[in-house]
Amino acid sequence: MDDLETQRASLHDLLRAGLPAQALITDPDVMASYARDMAGFCAAGAPAAVVLPRTVEQVQHVMRTATELRVPVVPQGARTGLSGAANASDGCVVLSLVKMDRILEINPVDRIAVVEPGVVNAVLSRAVAEQGLFYPPDPSSWETCTIGGNIGTASGGLCCVKYGVTAEYVLGLDVVLADGRLLSTGRRTAKGVAGYDLTRLFVGSEGSLGVVVRAVLALKPAPPEQLSLAAEFPSAAAACEAICAIMERGHAPSLLELMDRTTLRAVNAMAQMGLPESTEALLLAAFDTPDPAADLAAVGELCTAHGATQVVPAEGFAESEMLLQARRLALTALETVKSATMIDDVCVPRSRLGAMLDGTAAIAEKYDLTIGVCAHAGDGNTHPVVCFDSADEDESRRARESFDEIMALGLELGGTITGEHGVGILKKEWLARELGPVGLEMQRSVKAAFDPLGILNPGKLF
Repeated sequence: MDDLETQRASLHDLLRAGLPAQALITDPDVMASYARDMAGFCAAGAPAAVVLPRTVEQVQHVMRTATELRVPVVPQGARTGLSGAANASDGCVVLSLVKMDRILEINPVDRIAVVEPGVVNAVLSRAVAEQGLFYPPDPSSWETCTIGGNIGTASGGLCCVKYGVTAEYVLGLDVVLADGRLLSTGRRTAKGVAGYDLTRLFVGSEGSLGVVVRAVLALKPAPPEQLSLAAEFPSAAAACEAICAIMERGHAPSLLELMDRTTLRAVNAMAQMGLPESTEALLLAAFDTPDPAADLAAVGELCTAHGATQVVPAEGFAESEMLLQARRLALTALETVKSATMIDDVCVPRSRLGAMLDGTAAIAEKYDLTIGVCAHAGDGNTHPVVCFDSADEDESRRARESFDEIMALGLELGGTITGEHGVGILKKEWLARELGPVGLEMQRSVKAAFDPLGILNPGKLF
């Protein structure tokens, strides 16, 4: 055997010593299926092993082995991410947490849930709902994405405008560090300010500081069912003016989402939902207040005052859920427009949302590309989706250049390169631009403190 084969055999032997046989995968064809997440334009390597642990002790064994042999480790969840953060590197151990999928506790008095990282978001949401509780973060991929992945990328979702993002619901974590030690951060209490907030540090760290093996999550009382409306606008600018007016007047919608005509047509083509294709922008607003009809009526008046050509309240909770489902399908539907997509994730101040959408349209025209936009309009988080033919070299080049121009536009408007999808491989160069040299130096120093050998998810973030 050559040196590489010898090293790989040694790695496999050491891993087997502390793992059940079914937890270790070494077949190259099977390992290839764990090589990447859903992001395009992101390189992925060939792992040396894939491990699917079921216990904290098994995760610790993997990290101790990796430290001993100086082997990189790439933590993974369901691989629904859109930045390449879960992509394998050559010779790494892919550490897939999907088998650690137990809900350990739901406590209605303390309003917390304690879960393992492989619990699927929708599974947790339904479990707590049975006890009259609510876990608000709801990414569009909530039926498949895991809580560990949500924590790793600081995920958001459709209801963020009222309820906030994942970081606001993570109270405490158990984390296996690079050397295999187990660190507990945070608390189970409603309040707590003892020491540095290490819990928040891990949220959004994309597996680069440690491996989350347990999370204490805050819950809320279940709200009333939400009612929604759809408002059609002759331009994205008019819709954005209405959004600003809604927020300025103090309304608190549980959902405020925007889809442009390209997105509407894609959703209709895929799901035959009958959404209006003649409008330039469709605004969806929903309320889960005690009197949602009154709130919707007030918002409808604001939409009309700002140029809406039609305002259609849902006729009941079922129709409201249909509109919500249409928005959840937006990214998936845009993926059917061409053979490939690049999904941007630029968040700008609400007051600059119109400029962001107009600028994106100009970029689409400049590069002669189809770019559909859906947005969490209530918090300024836009998802321009660049649709292109991956077999066309020139179109692929234009797609990448347009993607970069969209991120530059977001920074120019006072925004950030990612609101919820993370940095991964896709945006690491842009993270450096956003942070600046001093910020980047501090981030790297934090990384070095937790992972001095640099074995945790190398090549991501920076």
